[in-house]
Amino acid sequence: MNTFFANGLFANVDWPEIWQASLDTLLMLGGSFVFTVLLGLPLGVLLFLTSKRQLLAQPVVYGVLSFIANIIRSVPFVILLIVLIPVTELIVGTSLGVAGAIPPLVIGATPFFARLVETALREVDQGIVEATQAMGATTTQIVLRALLPEAKPGLIASCTVTAITLISYTAMSGLIGGGGLGDLAIRYGYQRYQSDVMAVTVVLLVIVVQVLQMLGDRLVIHFSRK
Repeated sequence: MNTFFANGLFANVDWPEIWQASLDTLLMLGGSFVFTVLLGLPLGVLLFLTSKRQLLAQPVVYGVLSFIANIIRSVPFVILLIVLIPVTELIVGTSLGVAGAIPPLVIGATPFFARLVETALREVDQGIVEATQAMGATTTQIVLRALLPEAKPGLIASCTVTAITLISYTAMSGLIGGGGLGDLAIRYGYQRYQSDVMAVTVVLLVIVVQVLQMLGDRLVIHFSRK
C-alpha cells in the first residue's frame, strides 16, 4: 500500500509537506479568526447602535463606517493581498508565510464579519431591548446583557461563515507566498501540473470546511431557544 501511494496514485505528494501545510493553514485560520472577531464584533455593534432608530443613532458616523466597510468588502481579496503588502511588511516584517498572511486576512474579513454581526443584532426582538432600557440599563448594559446574549445563535452562525470564508482566503494567499495548502496547490498543483497534489489539498480544505460547518451548526442548535 505504501509503495502504491509513493509510486502510483499519489506519486508527487510529499506527505510531511502536506502535513506542515495543513498546520500552517490552521495557524492562519486561528490567528486571523481571533483578530477578526476582536475587531469585527465591536465594529458590528457600533454599526448597529449608530444606525437609524437605534440607541446611539448617528447617521454621519454610521455612514462613514458603512462606507469604509463597503469599500474593503468590494475589493477582491487577491487584489487586497497585493495592495496590502507594504502594510503587512510594516506590521510583521514580512509579506510571506503564515505571519505575512494574517494581516490581510484580518483586514479583509473584519468588515465582512462586522456586517454579519450587525445583521444578527437586527434580528433581536426590539421588545427585549425596550424592556431592558425601561429598567434603567445603560447602553453598555443593554449590549452586554440583552443584545449579545439574545443574538448568540446568530453570532455563532456569523463566526462559522467567517471562519469558512477565511479558509478560502488562506488558499488565495498562496498566490503571494502565504503558505499553507493554498500555496502547495498553486506551486505544485497548478504551476507544475501535479494533479495529485492539487486533489489532496482540495480534499483537505473541503474536510476543514465541513468540520467547521458541522461544529457551527451544532453550536447554533445548542444555543437556540426551543
